[in-house]
Amino acid sequence: MKTTTLLAVALMLMSAVTADAKKKQSVWPDGTAMDQWFGDTAKVDVAALGKQYVITDYGVKNDSALLQTEAIQKVIDTAAANGGGVVVVPKGTFFTGSLFFRPGTHLHMAEGSRLKGSDAITHYKIVKTRLEGQTLNYFAALINANGVDGFTITGRGTIDGNGKRFYDEFWLRRKVFPKCTNLEALRPRMIYISDSKNVTVQDVRLVYSGFWTNHLYRCSRVRYLDCYIYAPTSGYPKGPSTDAIDLDACSDVLIRGGYINVNDDAVCLKGGKGTFVDKDTTNGPCRNILIEDVEYGVAGAGVTFGSEAWDCSNVILRNCSFAGTGNLVLFKMRPDTPQKYGNVLVENVTGTPKNGIRVAKWMQFYNLLDRPDMPRSGVSNVTLRNVDVRCTKKFYDVQQSDKYDLSGFTFENIKAEDPKGGFNTSYIKDCRVKDVTVNGVKY
Repeated sequence: MKTTTLLAVALMLMSAVTADAKKKQSVWPDGTAMDQWFGDTAKVDVAALGKQYVITDYGVKNDSALLQTEAIQKVIDTAAANGGGVVVVPKGTFFTGSLFFRPGTHLHMAEGSRLKGSDAITHYKIVKTRLEGQTLNYFAALINANGVDGFTITGRGTIDGNGKRFYDEFWLRRKVFPKCTNLEALRPRMIYISDSKNVTVQDVRLVYSGFWTNHLYRCSRVRYLDCYIYAPTSGYPKGPSTDAIDLDACSDVLIRGGYINVNDDAVCLKGGKGTFVDKDTTNGPCRNILIEDVEYGVAGAGVTFGSEAWDCSNVILRNCSFAGTGNLVLFKMRPDTPQKYGNVLVENVTGTPKNGIRVAKWMQFYNLLDRPDMPRSGVSNVTLRNVDVRCTKKFYDVQQSDKYDLSGFTFENIKAEDPKGGFNTSYIKDCRVKDVTVNGVKY
């Protein structure tokens, strides 16, 4: 066979392999096609977003001790009144309370800039907002955007929640009142984006949030690209409930690259809770969530199906590394809430998490009401494949319960080590196991 023919055959084979890989990559766990949007990881060009409003050109001073909430808000409102544009925080430190971005406006954090939140809760407006699966009056976040389609946060600067005082107050309150909830601790989230489409947060450093770091509610087509998200997880005070990214009734979300180290959930799915969660129109499902190429430090899990979630499907976690993370994937099963979780894929992950996969009954703030037609809870169609981890607690912690059903799990090409061992899948209906080794024992 001629060399040119051999080359042509080789190119054809390579093309077929590449096409096959792309095909696999572009399909959700339920078999439906993944929109091409998920392959668009190009960074936002700030220059294309309109006029830039550098806050120091409008009277805002580079002063880390001077509270300038009103002055910064005036720049945002001026940009909105002029048809939109980019509010630019230049190099320096600027101290503020809650800020509200309007339609057409964006935030750019220049390199060397720091937007520092006030550590006094009185500097955060009380507004109608979404928190812990309900709509209520509570404190606004540091950065707020409601109904701002196309909203972007860009740049290599830092948004600093300045949360240490809030952490201290929370832990002291817990000593006096052990059942204290997040709502009673009175502290602000860092970023709250609601009812918005085509949102991008890229490159920024998000540190020391007083409460949840990013909370998105009823948003779609959201991208987090190469963000650094950090809260203290050792020493005193740790940052309680500083979840990195909370997706509350959201769909079509891409989280790609970056680093996460927080003292609670990393990526947490929400949407509502309670016995009648499916009857409340303010609640909603999470759909089509892709998390890839993220480096995890300490956090609750790579992805958590949270205590305020109930309907989540088509979730992929892939090509990620873990160092001290609580779990690769965690399903919190509330007996007081009808939950249906399915079509989940975890693949190509490595590192040293505490646990691998965990499914557990979750009783925090339990409140079961009378409902004769209560839907049955369950977790179905979950796949873990191409996993190589050394767990400090337990790789396989899938707990059996009469409160929920488990079905359609697949474990393939897994190498795991942990102090306890064991891999009993007999109580999972339609479970498939292939090339699984735990502590040197093949299953």
